[in-house]
Amino acid sequence: MTGERILVVDDETNIIDLTRLYLEREGFRVEAATDGAQALEKIRKLEPALVILDIMLPEVDGFEVCRQTRAESDVPIIMLTARDDDIDKIVGLELGADDYLTKPFNPRELVARVKAILRRLERTPQVTDRPLHVGDVTIDPSRREVIVAGEPVSLRAKEFDLLLTFAEHKGIVLKREQLLDLVWGYDFYGQTRTVDVHVAHVRKRLSGSSIVRIETVTGVGYKLMA
Repeated sequence: MTGERILVVDDETNIIDLTRLYLEREGFRVEAATDGAQALEKIRKLEPALVILDIMLPEVDGFEVCRQTRAESDVPIIMLTARDDDIDKIVGLELGADDYLTKPFNPRELVARVKAILRRLERTPQVTDRPLHVGDVTIDPSRREVIVAGEPVSLRAKEFDLLLTFAEHKGIVLKREQLLDLVWGYDFYGQTRTVDVHVAHVRKRLSGSSIVRIETVTGVGYKLMA
């Protein structure tokens, strides 16, 4: 993990300087961008291990940077928001962000979240090479491909992991906290709302064309049925 390149995107130089100080203390290499257009260029050119991305940016805002990045890459993204409500956080998660922090933030907490995400990426996933079949859905873990009712369906990385987890526990009710542990990792700092947002996305991919469904068990969690 030491020596990994982190891209910090913020138009406030004091935020960049503070974040750089704490990350470099931990051995990370830090690159910076001060607007969205510059961020997209550096993400493509530098291929950082992780991106810390502010939402309010000149040129291109953080949401659009996240959207365009997710169309090309699965690089982990931690979004920064100045608003202490759920709107920015939910939108960021829907666009594929891995985590979020509200400004002002504790730089030590930011470093801890960076480390937690990178640790999860280092873990070797325990997956079978053989595809899983649930109703009219086929999930191929080795190729990370999903076929629904005979048609390929595109899922983001965490959406795929979530659907695979449901398929591996078909018919079993999984609590939101269990899903956070199984899909995001035990050291994830986010909230159970993260699970709800991703479940909603997977449901959209299945609805209308599949007999497979994710049922809500009120007050408990979710289960996959076919």
